[in-house]
Amino acid sequence: MTLSREVGKSLRAEGKKLALAESVTGGLVANMITDEPGASDFFLCGVVAYGNEAKVKLLGVRKATLKAHGAVSHQCALEMAKGARELARADIGASCTGIAGPTGATKTKPIGLVYIAVDDGKHALVEEEMFSGDRLKIKKATAERMLELILLTLKP
Repeated sequence: MTLSREVGKSLRAEGKKLALAESVTGGLVANMITDEPGASDFFLCGVVAYGNEAKVKLLGVRKATLKAHGAVSHQCALEMAKGARELARADIGASCTGIAGPTGATKTKPIGLVYIAVDDGKHALVEEEMFSGDRLKIKKATAERMLELILLTLKP
């Protein structure tokens, strides 16, 4: 069973709805979720907030967060996940932000650095990951880990 199918099965079984906020993956997770028939039973929306302005306007990420920590940060990922959940009035919001390369890296934020967050309104989980490979491999690894974290949130 694919991860996206497992996520859908779990969401459907729990009667929960999902909303996504993607940056580094550019909508790949939403694509994976909607590849499964009947995804409209549990998937409300996906926001691709690639630029900072979209993160602020669509997801409610605070400008102060971006100024202090940057878009590729634990704090931004948390605010994106919460923003997606609140925007769609979903049970679970999940987000990802990072640097897929080959440009955009800094000394403190290298290519492959990714933050993934899941927020269910009661608890929030954020993971920092360091993926290797080219741009596509980093995007795919991020998408797969995001699906795994959604499953972890659903399973006690």
